Amino acid sequence: MNTVSLIRISSYYGCIAKFNSNPAGDRMTVSLPKLLVPALAALLAVAAPLPANAQAQQPEAHPPLYLGAAWYPEQWPESRWDADLTLMEQAHIRFVRVGEFAWSTMEPTEGDYQWEWLDHAIADAAHHHIYVVLGTPTAAPPAWLTTKYPETLRIGEDGRRDQHGNRQQFDWANPKYREFARDIAERMAKRYGHNPNVIGWQIDNEYARESYGPEDQKQFDEWCHQHYKTLDNLNTRWTTAYWSQTYTDWSQIPIEEKYGNPGLLLSWKHFVSDTWRSYQKNQLDVIRANADPSQFITTNMMGWFDGYDHYTVSQDLDLASWDDYVGEGHLDPYRNGAAHDLTRGFLRKNFWVMETQPGFVNWAPVNTPLDKGEVRAMAWHDIGHGADAVEYWQWRSALNGQEELHGTLVGADGTPVPLYSEVKQIGAEFAKAGPVLAGTSVHSEVAILHSYDSRWAINWQRHNKNFDPITQIVSYYKPLRQVAQSVDIVQPTVDLSQYKLVVAPGLEVITEAAAKNLIAYVQNGGHLVLGQRTGMKNEDNGLWPQREPGPLADLLGGRVDQFYAIDDKPGDTVPVTGLWGATTSKIWAEQLSTSSPDTQVLMRYGKSNGWLDGQPAAITRKVGKGQITYIGAWMDDAAMLNAARWMAKTSGVTPAFGPVPDGVDVYPREGNGKKVFILVNFNKAPQTVKLPSTMHAVLSGKDESTVTLNHYGVAVLQAK
Repeated sequence: MNTVSLIRISSYYGCIAKFNSNPAGDRMTVSLPKLLVPALAALLAVAAPLPANAQAQQPEAHPPLYLGAAWYPEQWPESRWDADLTLMEQAHIRFVRVGEFAWSTMEPTEGDYQWEWLDHAIADAAHHHIYVVLGTPTAAPPAWLTTKYPETLRIGEDGRRDQHGNRQQFDWANPKYREFARDIAERMAKRYGHNPNVIGWQIDNEYARESYGPEDQKQFDEWCHQHYKTLDNLNTRWTTAYWSQTYTDWSQIPIEEKYGNPGLLLSWKHFVSDTWRSYQKNQLDVIRANADPSQFITTNMMGWFDGYDHYTVSQDLDLASWDDYVGEGHLDPYRNGAAHDLTRGFLRKNFWVMETQPGFVNWAPVNTPLDKGEVRAMAWHDIGHGADAVEYWQWRSALNGQEELHGTLVGADGTPVPLYSEVKQIGAEFAKAGPVLAGTSVHSEVAILHSYDSRWAINWQRHNKNFDPITQIVSYYKPLRQVAQSVDIVQPTVDLSQYKLVVAPGLEVITEAAAKNLIAYVQNGGHLVLGQRTGMKNEDNGLWPQREPGPLADLLGGRVDQFYAIDDKPGDTVPVTGLWGATTSKIWAEQLSTSSPDTQVLMRYGKSNGWLDGQPAAITRKVGKGQITYIGAWMDDAAMLNAARWMAKTSGVTPAFGPVPDGVDVYPREGNGKKVFILVNFNKAPQTVKLPSTMHAVLSGKDESTVTLNHYGVAVLQAK
C-alpha cells in the first residue's frame, strides 16, 4: 500500500495516526496500529483515487486578516514541501497562492491532465492550517500549446510574433487561446470548486500585454462599428476632417497607441479594456458556474499601471487585489497610499494585496532593500488603507529562472533569510489584531476623483513633459490625507453624497454623465474642487466647445482663459500669492477669469510672462448649499497644505483621529460598532502621540492615553 495514500485515507476517515518526520526532510511516514491496516486497505480499494474535494484536515476558522505567500510546489520535490509548510505555519502564514504559472505541470501534453500533485499540495497546506488561493495558469502557456497553435502567440507593435520562453506571450483576443484558457479554468473549478481549503481564485496574472495582429485589428474595427454605429457618427465625433483622416470603411481604422487622432487613441484603450474584461470573463464564468459562492474571484492588478481601465475590468470580480511593490528606494506612504485607495475604489470595499516585496525585488535599476522594520510598517500601512490580506512574493526562489535574485522569505536551501523573523512578527500581530479589525473598513469624508480616460488624455498630450498625472493626483492627495487622515479615490460617476469634499485634480475628460453627477453634488451641498486641466475634453477625447472647466464653467461662474506650460527653472516659475500664502506655479499655470459677481478670487499670479500678471490663479463660488472651486496653479507642498486646510474648513471636514506629529501616518477603520486606528511612524526619530482619549493598544494589550513609536513603529488602537 502506498504510504502517502495511507496518510491521506487515515486522516480523511478520522483515524488516529502517529507521524514521524524524516530528518532528511522526506515526506512524513506513518505508523498505524496493525488492526487498522486491513480496514484501511479496504477503504482504499473503494475510495481511491481520493476525490480532490476530500480533505485530510481542514484549516482553522477563516482569520479576519490573512498573511500569505506565493508558493510554487511544482518547482520542488514533494519531499521538501512539509519543511516549507512548517516554516510557513510557524510564521502565521494563513494562505498560499498556488498554480498561476503551473500549466505545463497541470497539462504536460495536450489533453494529459495531471492533478495529483495539486491535490497533495492543497491537502498538505491544510495539514498546516493554511488555505489556498488557486491561480489559473493562463499567463504562462506551455510550449506544446504555443508550438502546435502558433496563432495563439501575441504579435507586437513591430509586427513580430512572440516566442515561447517568457510569460504573457499569448494573444489575449485569440479565440483558440481563449478556448484553451476556458478549458483549463473549467477543469480546475470542477475539481476544486467545492474544496473547503480553497478560499478563492486569481484569474491569470498581471494583465499587461496586448496584441496587434490582423485578428486583433479586425476585432477592434468591429468594436468601433458596435460603439459608433455609423461611420458618419465616428467621423464627426473624431473630427476626421482634420488631416483627411475621414474613413469610408470600418477596415480602414488603424491601431494607434501613442500619436494619432485623440478619439482613435481613446477608443483603442476602451477596446483594450473591454477585451481584457471579456478575456477574464471567459474564465470567470466557468469558475463561478462550478465553484462554491464562498470562493472569491479576483485578479492581481498593478496599482498605477494604466494599460487598461481597471474600473471596467474590476466590475465582474468579487474583490479587487493588487501587487504592491516599492522597487528601488523606500516606501512613499502617500504615493503608495494613494495606490491602495485607488484599488479600494475599484469596487469601493476592502481589497487584498496579492503580492508585495519581501525586502527587495530583482527588476529595479538598483534593487535596494527595505530597512529593518520597514516591511512590517508597510504591511500595517496596507491594512490601514483597507487591505484584509498581505501576501509576499515569493516564499522561496526557484533554482533557476528569470527571477532568481528576487527577495524571498526562505533561501533556495530552504532555511529562513533574516527577514523571515520580521514577517513572523507581522503574522503574530495579524493574528492578535484580526478580531479587533474584523468587519471594519475605511470610511472617508473626502474623495479624489480619478479616471483612466483623463490620465491617458494628459499623457498623450502633456504639453509639458513634467506634467505627470499621477504626480498631480498625489500633490492633492498628500495634503488632504495630512488634514483629513482618510481619503477615498473614486470614479467621477459614482454616488458622491457621502462626501463633504470632492477634489478633481486633472479630470481632463468629463463625460456628460460625470458633469451631471458633479453639478448635482454641488447643488446638493457638496464642495467640489477642480484642479488644473479639468474639463478640457469630452468623452471622445475632443475639446469641449466651452473653455475649461467645460460643462462646469457656468456653475463655477468663471473659466480658464488660457493655459501655459511653465519651464521648471527659477527664472520661469510664476509667483502666486493670496489666501494660501506666497508660492510659485511650476509646470503649469492657467489664467482664470470670473463671469459671476459672487465668484471670489482666492489666489493671484504675480509678475511673470505678462499674460499672467495679476490674473486669478484660484477662484471659488458658493452655489446654494454647495461650493465649487478651481485651482489653476501648480503650487508647492506648503501652499497645497494651506489649501487643503482651507478646503477642509469650508467643507466641515475634520481629522479622523486628531493631531499627530509630522511623519506619523494615521489609518482609521470602522464597522460593527468599532473604531480602530492604526498609527505608523515613518520618522527616523521616535515620536510620542497624545491620544484623543484613552484607547486600548491592541498589540500591547494595555489601555493608553499616549503612545511612543520608534522609527517604523506601529500601534493598533481601539476606541473605548
